[in-house]
Amino acid sequence: MKDGVNGVALAVFIFFFLAVTVMGFLASRWRRAENEHSLDEWGLGGRSFGTWVTWFLLGGDLYTAYTFVAVPAAIYAAGAAGFFAVPYTILVYPLIFTFLPRLWSVSHRHGYVTTSDFVRGRWGSKGLSLAVALTGILATMPYIALQLVGIQAVLDVMGVGGGENTNWFIKDLPLLIAFGVLAAYTYSSGLRAPALIAFVKDTLIYIVIAVAIIYIPIKLGGFDDIFAKASDAYAQINPATDKPRGALVPAEASQWTYATLALGSALALFMYPHSITATLSSRSREVIRRNTTILPLYSLMLGLLALLGFMAIAAGVKVTNGQLAIPQLFENMFPDWFAGVAFAAIGIGALVPAAIMSIAAANLFTRNIYKDFIKPDATPAQETRVSKLVSLLVKVGALVFVLTMDKTVAINFQLLGGIWILQTFPALVGGLFTRWFHRWALLAGWAVGMVYGTAAAYGVASPTQKHFGGSSAEIPGIGEIGYIGLTAFVLNLVVTVVLTFVLKAVKAPEGIDETKPGDYTADAGDAGVSVELPPATAGSAH
Repeated sequence: MKDGVNGVALAVFIFFFLAVTVMGFLASRWRRAENEHSLDEWGLGGRSFGTWVTWFLLGGDLYTAYTFVAVPAAIYAAGAAGFFAVPYTILVYPLIFTFLPRLWSVSHRHGYVTTSDFVRGRWGSKGLSLAVALTGILATMPYIALQLVGIQAVLDVMGVGGGENTNWFIKDLPLLIAFGVLAAYTYSSGLRAPALIAFVKDTLIYIVIAVAIIYIPIKLGGFDDIFAKASDAYAQINPATDKPRGALVPAEASQWTYATLALGSALALFMYPHSITATLSSRSREVIRRNTTILPLYSLMLGLLALLGFMAIAAGVKVTNGQLAIPQLFENMFPDWFAGVAFAAIGIGALVPAAIMSIAAANLFTRNIYKDFIKPDATPAQETRVSKLVSLLVKVGALVFVLTMDKTVAINFQLLGGIWILQTFPALVGGLFTRWFHRWALLAGWAVGMVYGTAAAYGVASPTQKHFGGSSAEIPGIGEIGYIGLTAFVLNLVVTVVLTFVLKAVKAPEGIDETKPGDYTADAGDAGVSVELPPATAGSAH
């Protein structure tokens, strides 16, 4: 690590940060609506974004600073097992092609802003809706915190904020300023701010990766040398575990872990509130369908990004915190000015998703807690005001989380977040295709999945932690090590199916379905059309 502050890199970083700050505030004038005091406008950008804006927004939403830092950091630490992120982002697109257009249509027809809005309308259950909302907020908070971890990693490598003995306020001041600005333009412009900034963020990331994947291997002697050095490094014994550090190719014993983690992560990705918020901001059903076909371009980028982990090993990067490996690689290998561009890509890559996540969490609180349980007669203007305030509180909470707790705690809670959010899949995706499940069975299945997933994760130890040391454990009845979230999901589904049979047998009351079959295929042009059905078919499977 270079001594002192890298002035050139810092100057370039500040230039891009100021540029996106100006864009964030100007975004409030972009596609200005007649009525700005509604969640449709502030929280969903007026549901007006076309194919390319939605593509950049979803990309900025899903491929975050944490992705930029953590995926190659996983490769750096353990080897090819970290590549699970690549197949899971490939698996997710055929999956979302089947259900996202249906969710967009029914949400557009009924004015749903959140997944919990749909769950309440579909299953006629405020309790189930509340469970989905709380899970979404709980899973999103550590995700926002990890964007801060990404910014901190960049600032640390640039030498900003002083050493460990520096006064805490001076050390964390750059981070406080960055998220103070983020909070201000998110409050002012809503979803339009990250939508506009996402263009800059994704362009920078594509440029940095394209340069890195060509320039760094040339400096390191080519990919043959890179893989050879990485293989030698992974073969070294880790004194903490008395096992090799990692493997260039996953061992047979870890294949269940790899496969279940990829599948479970794919099922969970579009359960996150920020993914749905970006989806519902698009202007038509066809925009969603087109995006599911072109979003895999980001998976190509992710595969190239992961290779940076091998390069960091070959370049001799030595860090105690794996999250610093890639920023340090950029610092060591690039000219100072281009290192600044790379750091800006990571920094802006934190601002965009953090803004969307805070908006999504605020919308869940406003629509499914405040309006449903505290003030049912809230006006659209009151909803918007509450959502703006809650978005600030969410960001402040994430900031406090990062500044007061060890970074590994944030990472562990994010792993838990993936386990938790997957438990909302039956109520959300199941509801888009059938109403056979019973609302009480769905709630019971969710509770079982949450309890099992949390308890199983609590029991996982690592060389540095006694609890929450990972997201994989033995699968009951199989004996293989697999992703806890997927095991919890299977238990959730089993409980839901069994209890549905029981509750239907005893004729337990089912909630009222406010949706109709035609709602699930409606497009923007026929949003006002109402499909009238006989009472006998109103609650049938779609």
